[in-house]
Amino acid sequence: MEKIEHIGIAVRSLEQANSVYEKLMGIAPYKSEAVESEGVVTSFFRSGPNKIELLEASNPDSPIAKFIEKRGEGIHHIAFSVTDIRSEMARLREAGFTLLNTEPKFGADNKLVCFVHPRDTTGVLIELCQERE
Repeated sequence: MEKIEHIGIAVRSLEQANSVYEKLMGIAPYKSEAVESEGVVTSFFRSGPNKIELLEASNPDSPIAKFIEKRGEGIHHIAFSVTDIRSEMARLREAGFTLLNTEPKFGADNKLVCFVHPRDTTGVLIELCQERE
């Protein structure tokens, strides 16, 4: 793992959260997109090398909707940048971590992604991110 790629924050209203983070960070989001496979709409903010991803559920059955229903708004995951997601997935599997998907899938911000179950990472959902070519 190379660095923290971003921190994902689950929100009820992307419009309201965008307003809060624009005031907080003094900048507008640089990108917003829907990720149908995850049932979310996202906004990304960048401050120097750091990124924040805001996630709003686009349907009531999405993981974000379930997260907010159970825990409320807040930090949903920490994403780490990797060079080779498949080899990192294999390394983590061999080390005993439970991956939530068997193959990388398309994520937001032009990434291939895979998630590591929070029960194996002291309660924190971990996302692996590799830049798509």
